[in-house]
Amino acid sequence: MDPIFQTLQSQQSLMEDYLKTLVEMESPSHDKEALDEVAEWLSQTFKNLTGGTTTLIPDDQYGNHVRCEFGQGDSQLLILSHFDTVWPKGTLERMPFKKENGIAYGPGVFDMKSGLIQGLFALKALKDAGIELDKKVVFFFDSDEEIGNPSSRTYIEEEAKKSDAVFVLEPALSDEGSLKTSRKGVAIYDIEVNGISAHAGIAPEEGSSAITELAYQTLFLNSLNDYEQGTTFNVGKVSGGTANNVVAEKSQATLDVRAKTKSEFDRVIPIIQNLKPHFKGTEVIARGGVNRFPLERDDRVLELFQTAQEIGKTRLNIELTEKETGGGSDGNLTAPLAPTLDGLGAVGRGAHAIDEQIVLEKMSERAALLTHLLIHYGKGGGLND
Repeated sequence: MDPIFQTLQSQQSLMEDYLKTLVEMESPSHDKEALDEVAEWLSQTFKNLTGGTTTLIPDDQYGNHVRCEFGQGDSQLLILSHFDTVWPKGTLERMPFKKENGIAYGPGVFDMKSGLIQGLFALKALKDAGIELDKKVVFFFDSDEEIGNPSSRTYIEEEAKKSDAVFVLEPALSDEGSLKTSRKGVAIYDIEVNGISAHAGIAPEEGSSAITELAYQTLFLNSLNDYEQGTTFNVGKVSGGTANNVVAEKSQATLDVRAKTKSEFDRVIPIIQNLKPHFKGTEVIARGGVNRFPLERDDRVLELFQTAQEIGKTRLNIELTEKETGGGSDGNLTAPLAPTLDGLGAVGRGAHAIDEQIVLEKMSERAALLTHLLIHYGKGGGLND
């Protein structure tokens, strides 16, 4: 058996203890006090497990972030992991951390606290084995991924620009543990419609309904869906009007647009920005833009995946597969700037769902995979070096 994998398997119980501690530290995206507590814990835990150095990055509004360094070198590799979750404080009361039949449950256990622990132990494995890389490893923990990286985006992009490769510890796709080699990008727009108010009973013909116009625009945007191409439009929230007997003067909607490629965004964004009103007396305004560009499956991503696949086959006796997803992650931010491989985290299912869970025995396997990726790209050699 691969010695690194063997070492990590011997530390499986310890990994599970750390996972339990982290999951039971609830960390909703908008709870700064809770997030800052986790940031402090991560900073200290990184130093304890890896011997590396840490820097807390304070933020006045959102949770603090943690930038960690392991090893030395002029070049760097970047590991990304977020520690905020979608679960509100108190979720543990109805959804406690528990282990049953080799499965662990709890808020954030799959997305993505298990991946975070795996990353820590991957670096610990390098330290325990006395393996020194020719590049430093930067491990960046961000507190706001689930709400679109309003605070961490700049830091992540700056680190990506300096990195030879980026490894994202988001959970794998499906029970197969597939790596993510393609992620759709996301564009978000606020659609505002102005109409003309009037009394709905006395003089409705003098008005022009913003709600009717918004309904038309919603149907038009829905007609742009191209599922074969993977480009989707979703009007996910609407509001408007003042009373049932008033022709609506105002209405609003939020629009979510997803696309696999930047070129596809280049095609559809002008359509959104130039929406034309259908009914006389109305005005349509679209404000917004691309929140994160796609992680495109280019030659650089494919090379990263094939390396991981070879490591899985020769070191871990597993067959890794690749898949694409419509969801976004920190990897979307780094993909335009550095080769990025996503989905290296937990194997399980139920992201953002009440049955969120991971397969415990896969933790050491995935940690070993990351360790070998760091060795391969950190020493500039082949798999057998």
